[in-house]
Amino acid sequence: MSGLTPDTPVPTDVVVHSKSRVLELKYANGESYRLPFELLRVQSPSAEVQGHGPGQETLQTGKRDVTITMIEGVGNYALQPTFSDGHATGIYSWDLLYEMAVHQDKLWQGYLSRLAAAGVDRDTPMIPAAAAHGHCH
Repeated sequence: MSGLTPDTPVPTDVVVHSKSRVLELKYANGESYRLPFELLRVQSPSAEVQGHGPGQETLQTGKRDVTITMIEGVGNYALQPTFSDGHATGIYSWDLLYEMAVHQDKLWQGYLSRLAAAGVDRDTPMIPAAAAHGHCH
């Protein structure tokens, strides 16, 4: 198996821990990382979350208790999880998973900062975009 770049670390084992809600990635060099499902969900690489360009990201909330209900391999380079909230369009390359694992503290801080800037917390229910923007008369 390989990643998107020749030096991408590819996990030798991927374990879904449903009770603790973490995805464990184990590597040949002995490194092991545990990525919380919530972090994976709110940082999804999907267009639904990331948008189609800078500034089009959709802040995800209410995902603390999200679980992974199914996970599939995509070719030899990625995983595609299905989350309990129905989200299933994020394709997580080995490169992305490794970067998320190594930098998860920074990702959490960025997420918490975006929540604070929006005046919401992690458990605020998501408001559909149409309802959030209202209608002009």
